[in-house]
Order: sequence, then C-alpha cells, then structure tokens
Amino acid sequence: MSHENGPYIVIERRGGGAGSFIVGALAGAAVALLLAPRTGEETRAELRENVQKLRDRAEDTVRNVQDAVSQTFENVRGDVSERVGAARDAFESGRQTARDTREDMERRVKETRERVRAGIDAAKHPPAAGTGESSNGGELGGELGV
Repeated sequence: MSHENGPYIVIERRGGGAGSFIVGALAGAAVALLLAPRTGEETRAELRENVQKLRDRAEDTVRNVQDAVSQTFENVRGDVSERVGAARDAFESGRQTARDTREDMERRVKETRERVRAGIDAAKHPPAAGTGESSNGGELGGELGV
C-alpha cells in the first residue's frame, strides 16, 4: 500500500496545554449545540440557564474567597496586636527593672560612700589612748563591717 496517492494527515507537536484544551472544549460545545435535537428556543433557554448557574457559582466563589481573606486578615491582625501588646509589656517590665536596679545601685553607692567617709574620718581622728579601742580598726572596722 502506498500512501503517496491518498489523503494524509499531518500532526504537529507543539506545547499544548490549557489553551488547546479550552479551544477544543469550546469547539466540542459548539458542535454539540449544532447537532443537538432541540429547537433554537430550547437551546437558548438552556444556555441562559447554564450561564446563570456559572455566574452564581462564580459569585459564590468570589464571596467565599473574600470571606476567607477577611477572616485571615482579622486573625493576622489579632495575632499582631497580641504580639505588639506582649512586646510593650516586656519593654515596660524591662524599663521598670532597669529603674529599680539603678535606684538600688545608687543607694548602695551612697551607703558605701558614707562608710568610706566615716572610715576616713575615723582614721584621721583616732580615739584617745586608753579608751580600750584598738588603733587599727575602731570605728573604721565597725563601720565597714570588717
């Protein structure tokens, strides 16, 4: 058998995909409408009904997506608000701790200065001999807690 004299079909292979599928589906739908055993009025009524169903489904899908996005947005906003609040609380707690620590350190420095001054004064003015206090500690040792 020779194919040279008869009709032949050429098949080209290119990247098909969704575009080819949609074109094929539309072509099939058009052929089905043309070959359907209905009157034109019945076909138009069915088309209107199907278009309305498609529109309703699309609107429902859009509403569902909007609701999901809104809910996600509110959830994220709530999470962010909670985290910002926790960060503020932690910051304020740290600030208060720093204040308390500073006040405590200032009090300790003041007490230490007073003790050192008392020790220096005691060293400059030792007690008189024979009072029973030693000359190496006396008030200085007592004041510094040594």
